[in-house]
Amino acid sequence: MAEQIIASHSILVNIFLTLLLAGFSIPMVTARRPLSFKKASFIYTMIFQAIATMVAFTGLIAMVIGEISLSIGIIMMIVIWAILMFVEIKKYRLIKVAKIENPEIHRVLKSGFLKISVIQSMLIAVMIALMMLKAKGIVGI
Repeated sequence: MAEQIIASHSILVNIFLTLLLAGFSIPMVTARRPLSFKKASFIYTMIFQAIATMVAFTGLIAMVIGEISLSIGIIMMIVIWAILMFVEIKKYRLIKVAKIENPEIHRVLKSGFLKISVIQSMLIAVMIALMMLKAKGIVGI
């Protein structure tokens, strides 16, 4: 049972990373339409939060059912999850209240969207790499 939940958690993390990578296309696809950028950002944020919550929930269930103790690796996952959610909410809130019709503001927001997406993707990729190394017994976190 615990193996299935951990496998589900792993699949959801990979789906989440795929969503982050797909998010890079939002500023490019909506390059000339600021209002479309705003709408696409809203949809992306809702999907981001839904999948991130599913990842956290399956991780919590795996921890409880698998009787996994609270280790440095799990604490790192919790902290990264909290950072990702906080940054995503702040990013969308900024896009929501900005006067996006202004071309300069639109350009700055698109640039910020891409930079934040790079940081989020790197955080997830590093965490995946650490957990893979832990599973192979190379890293003891």
